[in-house]
Amino acid sequence: MKRSTHYLIGLLVVSAILVPDVSFAATAKLEVSGWLPYWRKATSTADIAPHLSVFKEINPFGYSVKSDGTLADTAKLTEEPWTSLIAAAKAKKVRIIPTVMWSDGATIDRILSDGVSRRQLEDDITALVKDNGYDGIEIDFEGKKAETKDYFSTFLKGLYQRMGTKWVMCDIEPRTPISARYDGTPPADAGQYANDYVQINKYCDRVKIMAYDQGTIDVKLNKLANGAPYIPVADPAWVEKVIQEVRKTIPVRKLMLGIPTYGYEYEVTPLSEQGYRYDLLWAFNQKYAYDLLLQYHPSVQRNSAGELSFAYLPNVLPDVPPPNTEAPYDVPAGAATTSGYGKLSTLGGVAILSTNPVFNLVWWSDANAIKDKIALAKKYGLRGVSFFKIDGGEDPALWDVLK
Repeated sequence: MKRSTHYLIGLLVVSAILVPDVSFAATAKLEVSGWLPYWRKATSTADIAPHLSVFKEINPFGYSVKSDGTLADTAKLTEEPWTSLIAAAKAKKVRIIPTVMWSDGATIDRILSDGVSRRQLEDDITALVKDNGYDGIEIDFEGKKAETKDYFSTFLKGLYQRMGTKWVMCDIEPRTPISARYDGTPPADAGQYANDYVQINKYCDRVKIMAYDQGTIDVKLNKLANGAPYIPVADPAWVEKVIQEVRKTIPVRKLMLGIPTYGYEYEVTPLSEQGYRYDLLWAFNQKYAYDLLLQYHPSVQRNSAGELSFAYLPNVLPDVPPPNTEAPYDVPAGAATTSGYGKLSTLGGVAILSTNPVFNLVWWSDANAIKDKIALAKKYGLRGVSFFKIDGGEDPALWDVLK
């Protein structure tokens, strides 16, 4: 259907914000891997299949550990649609390295601190890899207690010895420097961690930094926002600090930079003195944000973290209805500052609602934001980049960035 000249001009303006510069040579000298979540296995496998030539490795996010220490095939990787994807990946010499994800800190400590159960888990994982013809395994044990650190290192050592020529990949937390986490004197346990980077370097062939879910952890960057809402998924300024921290212990030739492809929505309440309270509502894929743009016409901005964001009031629609469009990624523009929910003001690249004390904030990582992180991986000579997640919900322009 025809659109008004006003709408087309606005669309061109916003397109300059949303469309990445695809001339960037994103994958030069970088290995590329991606996590495929079991909860979206149909769209994950369909999404990545036409792009397998981009990847050095794919990681079906499909195994977990039960409370008794035995493995669970959550994704059912021996069934379709996985079997066809795995066969296609092998034909293109793409590594198949499933992820074992475990996030129950108390159970992890109980199983790994017991020599018998720990060795049995090492044996089970090794058998899983060899029996299924996988190229290796990826260990993603999150939420561990600090007292589990040495037990986890012992587990990695035993697994590494058992795996022989198979790959052992490890996912690690992003460590924000202590100086960026605290104002004034940090607490005594500020440098206490559940992962021993020295031991991880010994027993992991690749180390993937999960450099996302930044939130409000970096107090220095929070202040630089100058009063604007600031709740990034991954600000390049923060990611750079994380890279600098980890490379002190683990050589860059082993490091893979984890890059997010999703976002979060928050209910935001301005505080009486300064700053905001962010109440997390949910994670989302980009199309969710675009659907909100079509419905509410907020002012979308490239914010100070290089990601996209906008504010809106749920259930309060603008005076001007959304334009008729069938294109799922056709973003409306131009009507935001004259909409029915009050005056908009912009702080630090984030449009906020000045007439309402509480509003919703939508913040996500698109292809341009992803490109910024790829540039950092290149700058520091990292081995490669790993995307969480590839499931059909990421910005479709990602594939242009990765050409």
